[in-house]
Amino acid sequence: MYHPRFKGNHYEMGKKMGLVLKKSNVHFPIALDVFQKKFGTESTKIMKDLFPEIYEEIRGITDQIEIDNNKFASWLMCMGCCLDLNENESTEIRGCTAFGFVCNNKVYYGRNNDLPPFLEPVSKSVYYQPEYGNKFILNTSAFVNGEEGMNEHGLAAAMTFVKPKINEILPGINSVFIVRLILEKCKTVNEAILFIKKLPVASSCNILVIDKIGEMAVLECHPQKINIRQAEFNIQNNKYIIAVNHFISNSMRKYDAGNPKDFMSDIRFNIVERAMKSADIYNPVEYLKNILMGKYGLMCQYPKDMNFTTIWSSVINISNGEILRAEGHPLKKKYISDTRLKPVLP
Repeated sequence: MYHPRFKGNHYEMGKKMGLVLKKSNVHFPIALDVFQKKFGTESTKIMKDLFPEIYEEIRGITDQIEIDNNKFASWLMCMGCCLDLNENESTEIRGCTAFGFVCNNKVYYGRNNDLPPFLEPVSKSVYYQPEYGNKFILNTSAFVNGEEGMNEHGLAAAMTFVKPKINEILPGINSVFIVRLILEKCKTVNEAILFIKKLPVASSCNILVIDKIGEMAVLECHPQKINIRQAEFNIQNNKYIIAVNHFISNSMRKYDAGNPKDFMSDIRFNIVERAMKSADIYNPVEYLKNILMGKYGLMCQYPKDMNFTTIWSSVINISNGEILRAEGHPLKKKYISDTRLKPVLP
């Protein structure tokens, strides 16, 4: 994983990202069909109107790498939504398991980021220090947007992909940009919920938010409806919440074009839920690692013929700001401490 640090106004941060890409001689074979071009262009206009600073960051990248701004921005807007299409159906390949829990009055978060292996070498853990906004770590397989992270106020956010119905996708903000925006602009779960409710959501997705006082929720999002799934409690009356790659709530299942068995989403949910209900958690950080490493059941052990793997794994003690990350498959890579982000003291 690359570990860039970006500081300043958004255009300057974009230019710095563009310089990294230019020095790495990165090329972008962007090929969008008619639907994607239209969706991407209209979504870019929405982003420019609602969050001009993010648009400026994208412009900084495209000015630096000398690529068509609308084409690049449209490509970003399609991610986690409608980037890979085949016969009018989404074929994006994304797994991912994210969850949080409270133990001994401390708040913990874990995630496996599961994607095709070719994305592992280009993945990044970016430390953002915007001129106006929260400082935050954003873990991403892309640029500007991202799959998960935590900010200086102890708010963690993560997305998990839910297969959309193509005819229900609307121009708007996709899941990976929602994560980025929450980290930069919100301090608590309640702020994040109010923020998301005002957004024009582009397509189906889960957004998990957890803060340092132990508030947690999964927002099951769709352009027509946002359902807030609250935390559950184990026998010790400790909170926990889980997000995988399908909608859990009955009221949202009609907006899910996938199958709970896709990428073993239902199996992963059940394994984490069983682990969360346990009363025998003596070392929460090690317990988190063991769940993510698959020691309690299938989590990252995808069959080789799927061409699909865990490309990074995160463990965070939100209460004290400790971030650990295995940059690669957690059965092959050690969890290493990331000390770039300094939490705001009470």
